[in-house]
Amino acid sequence: MSRYRVLGTRAPRLDAAAKATGRAVYTDDITLPGMLHGAILHSPVAHARIKSIDTTRAKALPGVRAVLTAADVPKMLFGVSPARYDENVLAVDKVLYVGDEVAAVAAVDVETAREAVELIEVDYEPLPLVLDAREALADGAPQIHPLYEGNISAKVEQEFGDVDAAREKATVVCSGRLGSEMQNAAFLEPQVAIAEFDVHGNLTLTTSTQSVHYIQRTVAMVLGVPVGKVRVVKPAVGGGFGPKASCSTMELLTCLLAQAARKPVKIAFTREEVFLHSRARHKFLHDMTLGADAKGNLLFLDHEALLDGGAYTSFGIATVYYAGSLLGGPYKLPNMRYSGMRSVTNKPTCGAQRGHGGVIARGLFERLLDEVAEKLNMDPVELRLQNMMSAGDVTCNDLNMSSLGMREVIEAVTDGSGWKEKKGQLPKGHGIGVACGFFVSGAGYPIYRSETFHSTAEIKLQEDGGTVLVRSAAADIGQGTDTALAMIAAETIGVELDQVRVESGDTDLSVDLGAYSSRQTLMSGHAVREAAEKVRDQVLEVVARLLGVTAKDLRIEGGLVLPGEGVEVDISAYRTQYIKEHRGWSDNPAEGPLTFREASRLAFLELGTIVATGNYKPPILGGKFKGAAVGTSPAYGCSAQVVELSVDLETGQISVEKVTDAHDCGQAINLTSVEGQMEGSVSMGLGEALFEQVRFDEKGVCLNANLADYKIPTALDMPTVGCIVVETNEPNGPYGAKEVGEGAIMPTIPAVLNALHDATGIRFEKLPLTAEQIASALRTGEPVPADSQNANNTGFCKIDG
Repeated sequence: MSRYRVLGTRAPRLDAAAKATGRAVYTDDITLPGMLHGAILHSPVAHARIKSIDTTRAKALPGVRAVLTAADVPKMLFGVSPARYDENVLAVDKVLYVGDEVAAVAAVDVETAREAVELIEVDYEPLPLVLDAREALADGAPQIHPLYEGNISAKVEQEFGDVDAAREKATVVCSGRLGSEMQNAAFLEPQVAIAEFDVHGNLTLTTSTQSVHYIQRTVAMVLGVPVGKVRVVKPAVGGGFGPKASCSTMELLTCLLAQAARKPVKIAFTREEVFLHSRARHKFLHDMTLGADAKGNLLFLDHEALLDGGAYTSFGIATVYYAGSLLGGPYKLPNMRYSGMRSVTNKPTCGAQRGHGGVIARGLFERLLDEVAEKLNMDPVELRLQNMMSAGDVTCNDLNMSSLGMREVIEAVTDGSGWKEKKGQLPKGHGIGVACGFFVSGAGYPIYRSETFHSTAEIKLQEDGGTVLVRSAAADIGQGTDTALAMIAAETIGVELDQVRVESGDTDLSVDLGAYSSRQTLMSGHAVREAAEKVRDQVLEVVARLLGVTAKDLRIEGGLVLPGEGVEVDISAYRTQYIKEHRGWSDNPAEGPLTFREASRLAFLELGTIVATGNYKPPILGGKFKGAAVGTSPAYGCSAQVVELSVDLETGQISVEKVTDAHDCGQAINLTSVEGQMEGSVSMGLGEALFEQVRFDEKGVCLNANLADYKIPTALDMPTVGCIVVETNEPNGPYGAKEVGEGAIMPTIPAVLNALHDATGIRFEKLPLTAEQIASALRTGEPVPADSQNANNTGFCKIDG
């Protein structure tokens, strides 16, 4: 039986009815009086010097109210990390990729704005372009971005322990490569923003974002106005997955156009512009060597990674660190060396996407674990269990496993899938594979150096006493944050869930760093719990004084004020007297316990408005080495998956038939939402394993910038997914809760790779695993190389035959 009344149940999402009936309001649903529409001129060439821009014809077009070029906007570099501010609002002197922003227009309607953009005349002087990360790093390559000599935007060199000494002691050494292609987050709602200045110069920016806080900070910095004069509001959001976590040029241009035109302005991305803006998954090339002793104990990992970052840095500095740091666990790995490099190329900018840096790295690491097990004639599950860390262990790179249900999730998926009966017993063409993964429950440090709280929240009791209003700047982007925060508030105060309202996603409400790095349940949840405890205690203290007891003698449960365990106090008798004196404020004249509404009313009459705030920031985390902050977290969620699939040995077509998925989320807040996140992670992981790649021609033009040609899994592609929720009670999480949003994607790709090897006997090293490359490998006996591409640098696999 659960120890909680609200937590761990299957609560309906607070926004479910609005979304199911079409009443949910997204940014593009909003129209303001006098609103103009904006459009952006994107560069048609990948690398060129801007010789001149002529906006005469655009300005003369009837209906045009403002035209901006680099000469009209602040010369303030911006980006994600202050150490890598490298973007201009509009291109200055040259463009770096097809899609780079050159000019912007505001007009009376979308059609006029887009027509005006086409009338802007730009004289480009073409420059040599580079579309491949290795070519960008080669001697003599043209320098793409003026800030990055050698086209290196980030470089990481780390070693923990002594890898070379450990290699000498290893009995089994396995090396491998894994390459992937650039991917898009493919959220259903393109980015949209509306900016409006009031008569006092205060700016309100309504935008489809994952972080109102970071948008507010960047807008204030670029426009040169106080943060307090910028309000950022997030309505309903149709998915984010990372690319909506930072301030975009489009959001800044919306504000600047509104400022210039002195009217509200809306800009909505087309689907093609979503692909041009990107900020999604990098293209990766990983090389790893993993060593173990004769008993299967892991001794070392030697790891190199190359990331194709595109034109600007965005989250890339963190991504290149995450690609190495998150391999420090969840296995006991005493020696680890990592060399990571992120190059600049003439392609759209890559940034953060679900699993941020760790997904492809985990794919190769878990594939190598299977190779080690095969050489030692060990079951892959047993090898993982033998090397598994325990709660309280610290990795070689100083990540603290404060709770770790990794052993439990592995055992759950192996039992749930029938692993022991199937492994090694399936016919050729049929395979089963296992893999593990883990991820942070919120980054341990903010993107910029600051002592600010990562999350604050306010809870106010409405005058009716029966309604609890939670106010937070947390961003519900479809993952159910609002519902989770409402459940935490209800559980803490002791009321029913339907007594709680949530207002969120607004910088006027509180400070919250937003929905990224799977931080909201733990961090925003802590802030809400603290505020709820303070509100509850204010009410109980007033009631206790009236009853002649202490607040500790009372509790609130199910919306009723009850005696504490072992406490004798006749609350019903007091309530009878209370009803006589305050009949208009009683819930029910019948005898019975004092209700929370009645108690809150009493507190209001004595204290006035009942309101309280809560705050959270993590403790000091991690080591003292360079880059130690990246990968630190108060807690780590962990997952294991078993994938079962079949392969057509003639065509190479893969059919994923079943995924058994277990995740340790500490304490499930909303079971339905936890399972939804697990299933969503499997879906995205399968897409990246089997279908997804952003394609470019030899001129850097994106060839599949739409959801018809960019293939993602649909409901028809999804296998049966068996979700197993494991709870381990994380000591650093509210009520023991931790992440499920990103850790659950980590095992999917390697479980597919390991199952595919089981089915074919071939270890594949190129993602996505297209039918063409599998058929080629089945014919030749050799996988398509991880770094394969065709001559025009599009990144396509070159398939023989």
